[in-house]
Amino acid sequence: MVEITLPDGAKRQYDGSTSGMDIATSISPGLAKKALAVTVNGQAWDLSREITEDSEVAIIVRDKGTEEALEIIRHDCAHVLAEAVQELFPGTQVTIGPNIENGFFYDFYRADPFTTEDLEVIETKMHEIIARDEAFERQVMDRDAAIEFFKAKGEQFKVELIQDLPQGETITLYSQGDWIDLCRGPHAPTTGKVGKAFKLLSVAGAYWRGDSNREQLQRIYGTAFEDPKSLRAHLTMLEEAAKRDHRKLGKELDLFHMQEEARGGVFWHPKGWRIYTELEKYMRYRLDGAGYEEVKTPQLVDRKLWEDSGHWEKFREHMFTTGDAADDDAGILALKPMNCPCHVQIFNQGIKSYRDLPLKMSEFGSCHRNEPSGALHGIMRVRAFTQDDAHIFATPEQVTEQTKEFCTLLMQIYADFGFTDVVVKFSDRPETRAGTDETWDKAEGALREAIEDAGLPYTMNPGEGAFYGPKLEFVLRDAIGRDWQCGTWQVDFVLPERLDANYIAEDGSKQRPVMLHRAILGSFERFIGILIENYAGKLPLWLAPTQVTVATITTDANDYAEEVVAELKSRGIRAVSDLRNEKINYKIREHSHQKVPLVAVVGRREADERTIALRTLGGKDQEMMALDAALEQISDLTRAPYS
Repeated sequence: MVEITLPDGAKRQYDGSTSGMDIATSISPGLAKKALAVTVNGQAWDLSREITEDSEVAIIVRDKGTEEALEIIRHDCAHVLAEAVQELFPGTQVTIGPNIENGFFYDFYRADPFTTEDLEVIETKMHEIIARDEAFERQVMDRDAAIEFFKAKGEQFKVELIQDLPQGETITLYSQGDWIDLCRGPHAPTTGKVGKAFKLLSVAGAYWRGDSNREQLQRIYGTAFEDPKSLRAHLTMLEEAAKRDHRKLGKELDLFHMQEEARGGVFWHPKGWRIYTELEKYMRYRLDGAGYEEVKTPQLVDRKLWEDSGHWEKFREHMFTTGDAADDDAGILALKPMNCPCHVQIFNQGIKSYRDLPLKMSEFGSCHRNEPSGALHGIMRVRAFTQDDAHIFATPEQVTEQTKEFCTLLMQIYADFGFTDVVVKFSDRPETRAGTDETWDKAEGALREAIEDAGLPYTMNPGEGAFYGPKLEFVLRDAIGRDWQCGTWQVDFVLPERLDANYIAEDGSKQRPVMLHRAILGSFERFIGILIENYAGKLPLWLAPTQVTVATITTDANDYAEEVVAELKSRGIRAVSDLRNEKINYKIREHSHQKVPLVAVVGRREADERTIALRTLGGKDQEMMALDAALEQISDLTRAPYS
């Protein structure tokens, strides 16, 4: 007898073993028809797999649009893609094809590059394979037999994957008709369950296992959804995202550029740097108001500190170093990839009392990480960046209150930038981590209590915590529905122990502080990229690099235009004049393309009457105003949240 507990708490009993499909059928034929897979005690399984013991079971169905359903559909679609490629291009080797956010990809090894036209042909073949509606069949194979099987097929990459699996790992293959692939699963019952709501998007280069010294691969990206309507909405979003691409707008608006000689670094132009410095002013204002003390720590720090903190073992491959890393006596220095150990060094200067806690230490910390070339993406993913970083050293009893204060501050800051749709994710212990299970139990318990006491709803993000502690991730949604993970809040009992941080408790004993790691923007570079794309370059008035352009209709208004600009600048408003001998409509159109929020038009009449004609970006009408009234109104409109 096997007892199955369903998500609503209902229990069903079955004679002997059962399966997800049997359970779905026993509930209703309609559910069985829509079913894609099943979760058994939290693990996704094929519907056909036998369930031999009492279990908690949930049926995954396609019409709910859940992440679990989309993962199955996209995983299936990746297998269909791989089969289509090998049917059309014999001799092509398949490597890996995982789900990713909003889609999937598959990496292929072949001499000739795929073209845009090839993608169309591949898509057509995929529709044929889906129409065959062939069963996905799971097969468990002995390790050595699996190696020989793929050797015989000429699939060297699959052989390497199997050889690198731990001894005792169950080797599973999935077939669809005559085509077969190494795969953990699960899959839907048949290829037909993929449906028609998929699209191949692009081709890019990749390296086997991300190693630039290994084979060059070709990566085909695609996406898939539960229905055509959802796919169309996503493709529309992608079209809009392309228009808003910060790299495109950064060039058009003359904000920044990047070049090969400084891979992963940003050349900020005057207007882009103005955005950066205004953002910095704003953040400094908010942090000062929240009781943070700003510090500055060195860029180059000895290897020993990174070893003591645990970062050397975890992040060594992403660190830029001086000297010979293989020589223990060479005095290796590393460009800091994060600020945390350096802040502990400041905390450790002098004796700290419980009366000094919480101690809030902030830094606009310049960091460097050796990101793979293929991962770099405009100013969103760079090698040189500045974190709005801070650490709070606190007693265990202060964790809850500090969490609540931080969440309030973060939400206020996001709201100032127009982001009000924010999701909180709780990331618990990763597989590779520092500290004991007991320490992690303590840290996770403290964070869970704090977030629940703060009254913020959250979802679990299993295994995605930092290597030294669990964390909250704050994900904001932009104007076109994309999610961006920006803020983090991490509870750390490990680093204070490793770096010997302590304070004198009320009873005179030495105690370890809790180290609370936090960021709100994440990095200035990435957050500016998000802002550019969210607002399609039309930034909030207070943040715009040029807030007002005073444009002349005739040359005899030039002196008045310069006077207006001077008055605006005296009020701290970022204003420029346009005195060119061009038609006014041309000037207005050009400044609109440059996303200048306000254009003040002046001619001979305006100069004589000391007025301006004020136009707002995106508006068709202009408002005639007396200069003094206009100055007051513009001052109000451009006032920054920190003023």
